[in-house]
Amino acid sequence: MLNKLRPQVKRFTDPIAQNIRIDPNIITIIGLLISLLAAYLFSQRELLWGAVMILLSGFFDVIDGAVARNHSRQTIFGGILDSTADRFADAFIIIGIIAGGYVNWIWGILALHAAFSVSYVRARAEVDGVQCDVGIAERAERLVILLVGAFLAYLLQMDFIMTLAVLLVLVLGYITVAQRLYHSYKQLNP
Repeated sequence: MLNKLRPQVKRFTDPIAQNIRIDPNIITIIGLLISLLAAYLFSQRELLWGAVMILLSGFFDVIDGAVARNHSRQTIFGGILDSTADRFADAFIIIGIIAGGYVNWIWGILALHAAFSVSYVRARAEVDGVQCDVGIAERAERLVILLVGAFLAYLLQMDFIMTLAVLLVLVLGYITVAQRLYHSYKQLNP
């Protein structure tokens, strides 16, 4: 859903990316390390700073691709590294939320499984030629849910809001898996 905002985001990120002379793969790694910091902060029950680090990590995740495009440095390996870093970042953040005691571990692990499954179904479908970037909760939406949940939980001093955010990621993640499976089925069986 948020992918529809890409043209507007590009108008903001492209001018920034044109002035960055760092290898986009290094930017990807920096974003990954920031998500690890977010996980640590959540584990230490620092909701506000954990949320800020999710936001900063997301910024680096957007900028690495913009730098690669603007400097003609897009590579197959860069795409693989970016996707892999995204999976690790998702895991770090949710594990940090679990470690901070904001959600029961089973719900957190299921939310993580849902997030990984969304990505897996897309990758598996695209191996067989099905463009599969559909669904209600792609990665950006899931991160926004956790980000908003952390800010609200901090502002209202209600930890259960983080539990609700993780449960929402879980439910919407599995709905997205179902949407992608259905989409793939329809594409392969017209």
